[in-house]
Amino acid sequence: MERIALYPGSFDPFTNGHLDILQRASRMYDKIIVTIAVNNSKNAVFSGDERISLIKEAIKDFKWADRIEIELFTGLLVNFAKKKNVNVLLRGVRQISDFEYEFRMALTNRRLAPDVDTVFMMPDEQLTFISATIVKEIAAWGGDLSSFVPDNVARALQKKYSS
Repeated sequence: MERIALYPGSFDPFTNGHLDILQRASRMYDKIIVTIAVNNSKNAVFSGDERISLIKEAIKDFKWADRIEIELFTGLLVNFAKKKNVNVLLRGVRQISDFEYEFRMALTNRRLAPDVDTVFMMPDEQLTFISATIVKEIAAWGGDLSSFVPDNVARALQKKYSS
């Protein structure tokens, strides 16, 4: 039986923390579906299609890249999981505040879909401070993004914020 996990998030932008979790999760699962949440009420830097392209480019040289699918979704995550016949949600947790929020979401998802479990993973400790908000602020001020995001994402952010 194939072990499949959904790795949901906005990924706006895709960071080195996301990459670290995806890389380590690829050792645990046969396939991972990166599910990009499309929320029209948020002011995203990148469109959903741009995020798909950026993630594909960031992982293309990894030996496990062929086991990663990337899709957009809207609506309830558990409904998307059921549609994909997946019963594991993979969530990154950087700090206690993330855990509190993610714990509530996991319990809510369990109530909505008892057969869908949530697995929490922590990024490498050197990456725990990285957040999309911090990355966007550094990009807006023209700072060095090299230790925060993959190179292709840094270039795309620089292009977005320089125009």
